[in-house]
Formats: sequence, C-alpha cells, structure tokens
Amino acid sequence: MADKKPEKKEVKKEEKLLTAAEKKKKKEEEDDLSEEDKELQEQMALLVTRTSDPEPSLRLASLETMVKEVRTSTSSMTSVPKPLKFLRPHYDTLKANYATAAEGPAKTMLADVLSLLAMTMAEDGTRESLSYKLLGSREDLGSWGHEYVRHLSGEIGAEFNARLAAAEAAAEAAKAAEGGDAPMGETKDADELLPLILGQITPFFMKHNAEAEAIDLLMEVGRLEELVQYTDKTNVDRISAYLSQLSMYVPEPEDAMVLQVAVSALRKLERYPEALMMAVKLQKDELVEEILTSCTEPLVQKQMAYMLARAGNRPEAEEELARIMDGAHTTEHYLELARDLDVVEPKAPEDVYKSHLEKRPAGASNVDSARQNLASTFVNALLNCGFGTDKLLLTEGNKWLYKNKEHGMMSAAASLGLILLWDVDGGLTQIDKFLYSTDDNIKAGALLAVGVLSAGTRNECDPALALLSEYASETSHPTNIKMGSLFGLGLAYAGSKREEVLEALMPIVVNDETPLEVAAVASLSLGLCYAGSCNEDVSQALMTLLMERDQATLQKDSMTRLICLAVGLLYLGKQQAVEVALELAKVVEGSVGEYLSLTLETCAYAGSGNVLKVQRFMSICGEHKEKDEDEEEESAAGGAGGAAGAAAAGGMPGAPPGAAGAAGAKKKEKEGDKLDKMAVATLGVAMIAMGENLGADMVTRSFYHMMQYSDLPVRRAVPLGLALLAISNPSNLAVVDALSKMSHDNDAEVASAAIIALGIVAGGTNNARVATSLRSLATYYAKEPGILFAVRLAQGLCHAGKGLVTLSPYHPDRSSCHPVVLASIVALMHILLDFNTLILGKHHFLLFVLACAIRPRMLVTVDEDLKPLAVSVRVGQAVDTVGQAGRPKRITGFQTHTTPVLLAAGERAELATDEYLPLTSVLEGVVILRKNPDHVPTTMDDGKASPSKDKDKPLPKINKPLSAW
Repeated sequence: MADKKPEKKEVKKEEKLLTAAEKKKKKEEEDDLSEEDKELQEQMALLVTRTSDPEPSLRLASLETMVKEVRTSTSSMTSVPKPLKFLRPHYDTLKANYATAAEGPAKTMLADVLSLLAMTMAEDGTRESLSYKLLGSREDLGSWGHEYVRHLSGEIGAEFNARLAAAEAAAEAAKAAEGGDAPMGETKDADELLPLILGQITPFFMKHNAEAEAIDLLMEVGRLEELVQYTDKTNVDRISAYLSQLSMYVPEPEDAMVLQVAVSALRKLERYPEALMMAVKLQKDELVEEILTSCTEPLVQKQMAYMLARAGNRPEAEEELARIMDGAHTTEHYLELARDLDVVEPKAPEDVYKSHLEKRPAGASNVDSARQNLASTFVNALLNCGFGTDKLLLTEGNKWLYKNKEHGMMSAAASLGLILLWDVDGGLTQIDKFLYSTDDNIKAGALLAVGVLSAGTRNECDPALALLSEYASETSHPTNIKMGSLFGLGLAYAGSKREEVLEALMPIVVNDETPLEVAAVASLSLGLCYAGSCNEDVSQALMTLLMERDQATLQKDSMTRLICLAVGLLYLGKQQAVEVALELAKVVEGSVGEYLSLTLETCAYAGSGNVLKVQRFMSICGEHKEKDEDEEEESAAGGAGGAAGAAAAGGMPGAPPGAAGAAGAKKKEKEGDKLDKMAVATLGVAMIAMGENLGADMVTRSFYHMMQYSDLPVRRAVPLGLALLAISNPSNLAVVDALSKMSHDNDAEVASAAIIALGIVAGGTNNARVATSLRSLATYYAKEPGILFAVRLAQGLCHAGKGLVTLSPYHPDRSSCHPVVLASIVALMHILLDFNTLILGKHHFLLFVLACAIRPRMLVTVDEDLKPLAVSVRVGQAVDTVGQAGRPKRITGFQTHTTPVLLAAGERAELATDEYLPLTSVLEGVVILRKNPDHVPTTMDDGKASPSKDKDKPLPKINKPLSAW
C-alpha cells in the first residue's frame, strides 16, 4: 500500500497540470473572442442550463432556440459553426439532462441535438450519433447539413451489418441448443433502420449530387436495386459511370449485380445504347437481345446494331439489323478512312524495313533467305491488311508465292486472307483460284485464307462453313490441308458458338487415330468458336483427349499447349463457373495437368482484377526450381563461357560461330518437357490485371522485379505479360523502355519475346519511337535469322493496317472488353511462349490467330440514311470523371478534326458542334447523328451567315480606317 501512494500523488499532479493547461488555453480562447461571440457563448450556456428546467414549456423553448441557432449559423468550409462549437463542452451535461428528462417533444428535440454533437464528441465505434437519432425525430435530416448526413450514413451501415451478424449468431446458438430453447439475448432488428436509409438518407444524397455516397450506403446494406427508383435524366450518367467503375472492385457475384442495376437504371430512362454496352460487359446474350428488341425506335436499333458489330456480339434480329451486325460495312468505312488519310496506295515490306538506313556489319548478308521471305510475307500481310491490294501477292503471276519454300507457301497463301480481310464477297473470288492448286501447301494456305478473310464478319451464305467443313471431315486429305481447313473454321466462326462447327470439329478431336498436331489445331478452333461459353461437352472431350494420349508424347510436343489453351478459352472471363472444370483437370497428371489447371484459372479470371488470384500466381512465379548438377557446374563455370554464349545469343560480332549451336544442343538434351506452369502463371498475372489501370500499373512494377530475380521460364514470359498490359498503347513509355532493354537480353528467347512484345505494344499505331528501335534491332541481330524473324514480325505488327488498326481487346475508353479479341490475344501469347518450336518451326500459320484481334480504330459518323457525314469532333485524352461533382471536362489536350478520325488507346471523342446529336454517348466505331432540333445556326457554322428576317438587305458599310482595327 505504501508503494502505491506516490503513484497516486504523481497521477493527481499530472491531472492538476493538465487542468491548469486546459484552463490557461480556455482563458486564451476567451480573450480572443469578440464581444458578439462571448454573448453567443453565454447564451448557449444559459440554454443548456434551461434544458434541465422543471418547467416543460421553458425546456422546449430553450431547445427550439438552440436548434434555430445551430441551423441558421453560417460557417466557412473549414470551420465549425460557432453555436455548435460553444455547445461541445456541454455534451456530458446534455447527456445527463436527457437521461433524467420526461418523455415528450423536448426530449425528442434534445436527442436530435445530442446526435449532432456526437459527430465529434462521441468515442469511435460507439455509434452514439445514430443511437440518439433513432431516439429523436427521424424527419428532415437534411436540415442538419450534408456532413451530418454523411456521418450518419457511415454509422448506419456499420450498425446494420452488426445487427445482421448478431441475429445470425443468435439463430445459430438457438439451432445448436436442443429443441432451440437456448437463452437468446435481445437482438435488434436490422430492418428497423431501412426507413431511415431508404426514406431519408438515400433521397437526400440523390437530391444533392452525392450519388456515389448513396450507392456506397445501399451496397453496404445490400439494397442496391432500390437505386433505380431514384434515377432520373439529371443523374443517370453519373450513376452508370460510378456503377461501371465499381463493378471492377467488388467480388463476384456482386460485380454482376452492380452492372445489372446499371442496366435497369439506363433502361428505365430509355438509354438503350448505354444499357446495351453494360449488358455486353455482363456477357449475357439473352439480356443483349432483350434490350435490342425492347427499343421501339428503328434508328436507335441501327445504332445498337453497329455497336454490337464492333463488340462481336450478334443476337437474332430482323434482316436489316442482322446485316449491320454481320460487319459487312467494315471494309467500306475502313477504306473511306484510308482515302481521307491518303494511305490507300499499297506498301511493300521494304517501306517498313528501310534497309538503306541500316548499317549492316560485314558478312551480314549470309542469312536464311527462305525465312526472311516468310517474314516479308507476314509483314506484307499485316501492313496491307484490309486494303485488298498489295505489291507482292496480288500482282500478276503470283511470283512471290513461289519464293517461299514448302510449309512457308502455306502461310504465304493464307496471308491473302489478311490482305482481303472483312471483304468476304470480293475476297473469295481472288482466293478461289488457289483452292485448285496441285501443291498441297498452297491449297492448305488458301483454305486457311478463307477462314482468315471471314474473321470478324458474318455472311448469310456461310461460304467458310461450306468450303472448309468438307475438307475438315475428309480423312484422306494430307495433314497440312486438314490443319488449314480446321484452323480456318475456328477463325471464321470465333465466338459464334455455331453447332455446325462443333459437328465438323468434334469427330476429329475424339478420334484416337488423329495425329496430335491436327487434334491440337482442331481443339484450338473449338476453343475460339466456343470462347466464354462454358460448353461442358467440348470441355470433357478435350480433357479426355489429354487423358487418353501418351503422357510422355504430350509433354514433349509443344502443340499440347493448344489443347490446354482451348479448354481455358471455353471459360474465358467466367470466374467461378470454372470450378467444376478445375476439379476435372486434376485427373490429368504431370506437367500437362499443371499447365491445364493454370491455363483454366488464368483464362477464367482474365480482366477481372481479382487481387487474390494475382497473389496466387505471383507466388508460383516466385518459386525456384532445384538446379541439377550440370546446371550448377555451368553456373559455377560462368566467366568466359557465359560471355561467349551471351555474345552468340545477342548476335554480337566476334562470337564463335558454333557457340550458340552447342549451347542450344545441350539445352535441347535437357529440355524434355515443353510445358512450364511458371510461364502460364506469369501470363495469368497480366491477364487478370489488364482490365483496370491501377492493377495494370502495379503489376507492371512487379514484372520489373520478376525480370531480375525469377527463373528463366518466368523471365521469358515477362515481356509477353508486359505486352498484354499495354496492347496497341505505345504511349505507355515505361513499358516500351523496359521492353527495349529486354530486347538485348543474353537469353535469345527473352530477347525474341521482348521484340515481339514491342510490336504488340505498338500494334497498328505506326509509332515512330518503336519503329526506330526495331530498325536498330534489325541491324544488331542481322546474323541471327531466328531473332531477325522476330524483329521483322514486330515491324509488321507496329505498321499493321498502315497505322489504322488496333489489337487491343478494350474499347478506347476501356468501357468494355471484346471477348473474341481477348481470346485471340491470349491464344497468341500461349503460342509465343514457344516461339522457337512453333513459329520458327512448321506451325507459323498459327500467327494468323491475329486476324480475330485486328479491328479498325476509327470513328465514322453517318446521317440518318447511314450515309457518311463529315462533322467536327474533338479528340483528346480521356479523363476519369467518375464521382466528380458538377460537369467536369471528359477529355484533355484535345485537337479538333473532321470525321472520319483515328482513336488511340485512352482517347475519347466529343462532337465539336451542336448541330447534330449522337445516338450514343460513346463515340467510337460507327455513330449515327441526328439533326438537333434546338440548333441555332451561327456565322461560325460552316462559314454560313446566320438567317435573319433582314437577310435580303445589304450589309451596312463600316467606315473605319484600317489602323483603328
């Protein structure tokens, strides 16, 4: 006891010091107060004293005065109203007065005042503000101010969930007890709070431009569907934009529910085009068809048909709309854009290579000419894609076709499809003559060209199905003809889910005697055709194929990855729907099973932004394989041998000619297994994060670290992952710079992947910076035919469509994703994981999977008769205005152009005139314009004078000397 006495004394001493300091501070504040403020302070103290008066009328009068003072006082944005400030010291006194007060209007009013004071005076977590509000009057919350309502909404959300949790716990306790007679504590009903939420707080927020706060509160209490009733034409844009953004950050199935509410809100106000894009984002075909048919205005229906053609979604519709959705108009508008930009003239690969600028080292001419001719074939096809003319293949005599050897002729013939892309009627006549060739490779290429030509469009005659299914079903045809026809079917009907394609391809997949490469190509075609469909029959057939074939053969053959990829594409973007397939995949053993499971998971969550999945795949990427003895000896040796290998891989002058070959031979001996799960996990990280900008930036930084510290399979996949995050977006300079550094990596496969990734990042943009970098790489790797092929391919991608196309699966403002384009890009990435075996081997025709990804990046405006209409538009960088107050500018750094115009990644367009009104708020692709009935012409419109009653009178003369101006 004796020991504790000094402690008590010390505590009392500290308390005295504190109270003395407080008194001093209070005195200083009082000295600073003006006479008016002192009077107000005394008045508030008197009113507090009177709240405990035994006379009810006096108590009520004092409270009414107090409330009036608080509500009518004005304050700046950063300070508390003075009456409220002077009431704060009396918070405990008012609480005590409330406890002893008799029931009546005075007690209710005192509860309201205490609720307001509790905002700043109550301890965290006590939710006193809400408690007193529930005891007080529940009407006219807004009269206490916006900040009070915001504070109350935060407390009410927490209270609602606490009550729900307490009720669940009580129910479980009752259930656990025998007969349900367990003593239950008193639980408050959560529904008691709903009238305050739905009747007071939400309407207040909606009325005062705080839609985001209303949505957050309704999400918190699980009543988001109630939002639709408060939506009107003044707030629907802000609501739909916030909900669209919100869907990226909530887990499933809540993300679908959020988008569903946005669709309902837009449909309520007959904003059908915007509702349609939300439904496309939801990937619900029935809802898309319902929105299209529920619209009664034919012109708006046509606008939606144009949007669906661009999004690759083609529901059943009447003939005129079906024709628009088939995409037959693409070629016409694309060539119109080319004429407007004066790029119709065909170009040759040399126009891209600019060999005269390359400083070639001595002896660099001894390259593999057949391979370089094949590279020029791909460059020529990409460069002139969709234009219908070129300088190599469609010239008289078709001499270029025969400059390619054996399997190279297949890709050369198939490249015709890319040159004639989208023009099914005109293109078939030019390809037809090659179908009767006596050379199997040319015939196979022509069959593939028919499929490539039809990618992204539909034709009522279905020529691709008629021509290709015949060759696909025949068993007597050579392997390359079968592969050409099978792959052509997959490209022509990607995303269509056609039963006829299933009937043509399934027998080949299930037949045990089918060669593995043919079965793999048929599987990939099925995966493309049924992308995102979750088709169980196809899924089981492909998994059975992986189970029944010899595992050792599957592991050694790189074509196996196409079968695994096909299963993954069936569940593209479907998230939890993949769980059953993942369980089935566990039956497949070894590295094939691991590759299959990871491919399924990465495809299912592509574009979802799921953080938990990103963490899981990153942990797989961070694993380190145990090195065997040979590898350890090599790493210990290091030094000169490593430098020689690096020099050989990099194509540096002075490297021993056999160094790369010897290293490669040793490597091949060790490499039995072609499938590596770590590479798929690396791609998976990028696939998940590519859906939203924040995640993409974070993953990009992580990839830089992985490039330094991870194993070789991860390092080889990192460039492709970076390319996924910035497809057709060379303005992302950080990624471009990183890939430029990786293109000089010691490992030849890392360098090849980085070079092609550069081409994908600059895909269809003609980016000068990347083009210059690729030209210098062509000089650097002049002695390495394999890497030089990658450089040429990247140059073709960079200049694809002469700079008029995009490879990105996302719309320029990232509003929604094109599932077929995403499927083809994912397929391309898996193919590029083994660039040396597949592309530099005999299966380079797989590169034509790009045909499904290539789309014009244009904005074309048409009038009500669907005829081209040139109008002024502002094109600038899109600004994220979600959640911002007022009407902020949606673009920045804009330039004014006349349509048709090009839209780059991250750009947005707005009409620069009010003479016309667009039928959709998202200006991309083909947009129908309608005359604005409220438009008043001015002298600025097209240089025409504004009409007036005195238009026939001559203009008055202005007698003013020139110097006066």
